Amino acid sequence: MRVYKFGGASVKDANGVKNLAKVLQTTGHEKALVVISAMGKTTNSMELVVKNYFENKDDLQSAIHDVIKYHNDILVDLFENNRHQVFVDVKAFFDELNAFFKSNKSPDYNYVYDQVIGYGELISTTIISHYLNEIGLKSNWVDVRELLKTDSYYRRSNVNWEATQENISTKLNANVLNITQGFLGSDANNFTTTLGREGSDYTAAIFAYCLNANSVTIWKDVPGVLNADPRYFDNTQLLHQISYREAIELAFYGASVIHPKTLQPLQRKEIPLYVKSFLNPEEAGTCVSKGQALVPEIPCFIVKKNQVLISLSSLDFSYIMEENISEIFSLLHLYKMKVDVIQNSAISFSVCIENLYDNLEKLLQHLKAKFNVTCNDNVSLYTIRHYNDDAIQELEKGKTVLLKQLTQGTVQIVTK
Repeated sequence: MRVYKFGGASVKDANGVKNLAKVLQTTGHEKALVVISAMGKTTNSMELVVKNYFENKDDLQSAIHDVIKYHNDILVDLFENNRHQVFVDVKAFFDELNAFFKSNKSPDYNYVYDQVIGYGELISTTIISHYLNEIGLKSNWVDVRELLKTDSYYRRSNVNWEATQENISTKLNANVLNITQGFLGSDANNFTTTLGREGSDYTAAIFAYCLNANSVTIWKDVPGVLNADPRYFDNTQLLHQISYREAIELAFYGASVIHPKTLQPLQRKEIPLYVKSFLNPEEAGTCVSKGQALVPEIPCFIVKKNQVLISLSSLDFSYIMEENISEIFSLLHLYKMKVDVIQNSAISFSVCIENLYDNLEKLLQHLKAKFNVTCNDNVSLYTIRHYNDDAIQELEKGKTVLLKQLTQGTVQIVTK
């Protein structure tokens, strides 16, 4: 049993859907489960639908119409017969969406978000399953919400592993080609839940774990996992092999190729994860598995933009001890700041954070009551795994370094 995952970029138009079919024909589709995201930027478009529902109802139908038109254009390109059942099935989902808005009485944004956002995945998989059947690749469309059970923590739900394992073991026919949705689940009341943005990779890992799959393959528009993001770094190189531990480290520091939650269930059963190009499916790509940490062993670069560096010192030159540090972290937790780097000395404390919830001013006012505070916003945090002197010097060239921290195997540098 193999599990494949295709992201939105791979199925953003009719040619993408046709290419997905070619990938399955090239690599083999027997006894495979294919997890598919919403097409293109549909999730962003659905987020606008939710926003309009709460803030601008006059534009709600216009936003929905844009999503309908986008998918209808793909349908027309894929299916010559406009009376094909797929048109009926897709229209039924949009009718269901409109019916939800008319009947919903909940003011809870997170609940509404989860009930609405998943139509992107439901529609994309419906279109793709019908297309595969049309060209002779017989597939079985599966509503993931009937199998993957979670709690009711909307927008970031936690998996009920026992119920999910039972459902997948008893309800899924693993001997055929199954097409299902990433990102989605359902709670005890059968309301739709989501696993968080980029959660489709995690969905693939959940199924692989429950099915004892031979492997998981994530199909992307890059040749595999690179040692740096080519948008920010020149001369990137393909990593052929990464250990589970190293991949978790890279994800922790912000590498975006693999969802952090994805690796944990795979590691527990030592199921290899492949990251391959859907443009060149026969190339080896990257394998994440048990074994060597990194092949080739070269520096890996990660950057996080738009960070905030806060530096604190005591008002009376007293030591910053456990009591002060505990209070600082309580405030960081209170204002929902994600901490990426900390550094302290006898009378100073620096922390690099992400201001995800726009609470920075409140935090600073609270800190200024007890500390001297210096704040640098819009800084960049660079992390180098397996660094060497040349890598550090090249990275620092032309930048103002505000903070540098070296540990064995990792250096983190904050620059303005």
